[in-house]
Amino acid sequence: MPLSRSLSMTSLNGLPLWEDEDLPVEDLILFEVAWEVTNKVGGIYTVLQTKAKITVDEWGENFFMVGPYFEQNVKTQVELCDPTNPAIQRAIDNLKTNGCQVYFGRWLIEGSPYVILFDITSAAWNLDRWKGDFWDISGIGLPFHDREANDSLIFGSLIAWFFKELTDQLQDRPNVIVHFHEWQAGAGLLLCRSRKLPIATIFTTHATLLGRYLCAGNADFYNNLDKFNIDKEAGERQIYHRYCMERAAVHCAHVFTTVSQITAIEADHILKRKADVVTPNGLNVKKFSAMHEFQNLHSMNKTRIQEFVRGHFYGHLDFNLEKTLFFFIAGRYEFTNKGADIFLEALARLNFLLRVHKSDVTVVVFFIMPAKTNNFNVETLKGQAVRKQLWDTVHSVKEKFGRKLYDALFKGEIPDMNKILDRDDLTIMKRAIYSTQRQSLPPVTTHNMIEDSADPILSNIRRIGLFNSRIDRVKVIFHPEFLSSTSPLLPMDYEEFVRGCHLGVFPSYYEPWGYTPGECTVMGIPSVTTNLSGFGCFMQEHVADPAAYGIYILDRRFRSPDESCNQLTQFMFGFCQQSRRQRIIQRNRTERLSDLLDWRYLGRVYKLIKFSASPDSIQADIPEKITGILTEYS
Repeated sequence: MPLSRSLSMTSLNGLPLWEDEDLPVEDLILFEVAWEVTNKVGGIYTVLQTKAKITVDEWGENFFMVGPYFEQNVKTQVELCDPTNPAIQRAIDNLKTNGCQVYFGRWLIEGSPYVILFDITSAAWNLDRWKGDFWDISGIGLPFHDREANDSLIFGSLIAWFFKELTDQLQDRPNVIVHFHEWQAGAGLLLCRSRKLPIATIFTTHATLLGRYLCAGNADFYNNLDKFNIDKEAGERQIYHRYCMERAAVHCAHVFTTVSQITAIEADHILKRKADVVTPNGLNVKKFSAMHEFQNLHSMNKTRIQEFVRGHFYGHLDFNLEKTLFFFIAGRYEFTNKGADIFLEALARLNFLLRVHKSDVTVVVFFIMPAKTNNFNVETLKGQAVRKQLWDTVHSVKEKFGRKLYDALFKGEIPDMNKILDRDDLTIMKRAIYSTQRQSLPPVTTHNMIEDSADPILSNIRRIGLFNSRIDRVKVIFHPEFLSSTSPLLPMDYEEFVRGCHLGVFPSYYEPWGYTPGECTVMGIPSVTTNLSGFGCFMQEHVADPAAYGIYILDRRFRSPDESCNQLTQFMFGFCQQSRRQRIIQRNRTERLSDLLDWRYLGRVYKLIKFSASPDSIQADIPEKITGILTEYS
């Protein structure tokens, strides 16, 4: 199935375009509803967080974000306050009067948007009654053991209740637009439509539920999109009720959007509705006043990574760190979906090529994927302790050497280098050298894994034999925890770490958008992505030769896994053959693409869908559509 060009600002599937006319913001209120408002679970949190500023700039006091209340998140991310809008205040008061806890405040991110947070636990006593109402409306039954689905129903019921109270207060003006993200918010959309609330609705799917499950199960997904028995597949994976909620929400929304063209094709087959518009994900791009500043940041953070590598490979540091490249893969631990399987196989082939060609380049590869661990690996911690001890020894000897040299020069003498270091200094240095000896190989993982024998990454490392031996030109470090500046092992934030690396590798099989290569791009770091990721398709459309700009697009759509693996190997081998000057030039070119990913540019698409979803131009009372949708598969 060929991938057509994605819907862009110049071709928006028949939706009305605007030129000088702006949104009548004073006559509208916009709400954005998502489970990840102030609640970080995955990539949707990044979408909401980074897009907030441009939305606040456009909508001002008429923009509100709606999400679930979690005390630990609110304490660190939200400043509670009273609503300035009297209608919203009364709607919240009415819910509180009926025993539901609702919190209002500002999310402490760039733009400081207003947030309305619903405490699910305070309304859980209504769950059985709301399940019955939901069944009557849609014919969808939720099993008692699915905590996430039950929470989403409580969340959706509170949302619908809130909007009923709000629209009763507002009457006709201002009109209300509500933008729902993902299936967890879908129940709220269904209930609002069934109750004929006078609101315009937008639904965005960032990834289909069933698509994620099928790809994780190693299905040949994209070649069989039109052949899957959707109901059967969802039922076998015990997500049929979730799938029903997602599909019904998609069909009941006035405007349906996806984040990429590849997801739009998927949604057409899985959810049975074509996307009205594709809304690519952006980032807040901050330009430096000095164009070379991002190169300075790369050099500074690379030095910090080199220090960690010195400690991790103590006793086996027989490779030149100035000729060492740092590759990494990061994200949720979805072994096949994120392409970790093909990456590991390509690393084994890269190791073979570098050894055959007797290359003096060493590649250190980091896997930053959270998994179940007990604690830090003792051997890894010891390595950093040895590095620090060696550093302290060098400084003490250097100070003594410096003082003796200083005194000798003041006397007008050239010091005898054989006498300037005494026996104690030599003893200290010999002890330091002895402490760097080790009998074992440097560890592959930085933590003690709870399920070591069954872990997919470690199992494949054992299969391909990348154990960090001296002869290997590719070294592997599995860091099964997100990075933090407070870590005693690798004290760097994710952004600092990315800036210090040379290449991000994200050979995903299932990636509706892909923020990780986008983040690399805006930091001026080259990356590998695929033509099955939204980001890769977006770059193929907008950049004539992505590889020249440091965006290597792996073909996982029209090639076999073995061919894709060979292509990835060639990408990495070619990168290893570049000179330092070539890498600097490529980073400059990569950073120039950052404007393409700026919300100031991509946010225009969201402006258009809000314009098209205005209640003035959409009939808001067609809840009977729900019955028609659900009878197809109920």
